[in-house]
Amino acid sequence: LGAILFQDSDYTRGLAVTTLALLLDPNLDAARLSFADAQTDLDHASDAQAMLDSVPAASAYHESARILMAWVLKSEGRDDAAIALASETAATGSPRAARALADLYRNTDHFAEAEPLYTALIAGDADDWRLFFSRAYIRDKLGRWPDAEADLQQALALSPDQPDVLNYLGYEWVDRGEHLEQGVAMIRRALQQRPRSAEIIDSLGWAYYRLGDYERALQYLEQAVELEPADATLNDHLGDLYWQIDRRTEARFQWRRALALTPSDAAALQAKL
Repeated sequence: LGAILFQDSDYTRGLAVTTLALLLDPNLDAARLSFADAQTDLDHASDAQAMLDSVPAASAYHESARILMAWVLKSEGRDDAAIALASETAATGSPRAARALADLYRNTDHFAEAEPLYTALIAGDADDWRLFFSRAYIRDKLGRWPDAEADLQQALALSPDQPDVLNYLGYEWVDRGEHLEQGVAMIRRALQQRPRSAEIIDSLGWAYYRLGDYERALQYLEQAVELEPADATLNDHLGDLYWQIDRRTEARFQWRRALALTPSDAAALQAKL
């Protein structure tokens, strides 16, 4: 019941019934992980760590507790400690721990370290589209787009309707000026499955921007910023569109806002201003 409540973001009742479960059975380590995961979502890192530390080494949930602990450390900005703990856990040879380490490397921009781990995981399970999708992201960040593109296409072959993959590949094609019509169609398919996704709405708006259809681009890019006003990329895209349709003051406002939101390329934004 607690897990269901957490999925609905009802943390107050979820924590209450999870605590009750632990009172009824102090050895219920699954409840400890659920409790700690919820505390992480609430930015209560110390409470999450205390609960995870209470999972004994002999427990079947010990590995899961260590993996979650690594992510808690990451949430506190302690990236080196998180990677060290994940590396120690992965040294047991567990594929699940190895994947957690690869994901941590990916989320801390250690792309060169992440790629061989994903490659090894794919060698052991070539049917998981998520592994190809994750490696595609890594290879894209390493400047190896043809390899990334091949991984994305393989991910789609394994799971043709995945909105994340459709959006990523469609956006990249449009942004690079390649396969424009196919790219737009893929983004639209992704949006049909996630109609409230600001990221996918932005992708579609950016696709129309690249195609020169500024009227439709405006509709989607403004909607994306309304849904996610604190996203630097979305504000940057809207600023580019405003500039093209001669709304210069609004363009500068969006670019300045994007600069204040820790963008991935602050120098490019500053150059626009």
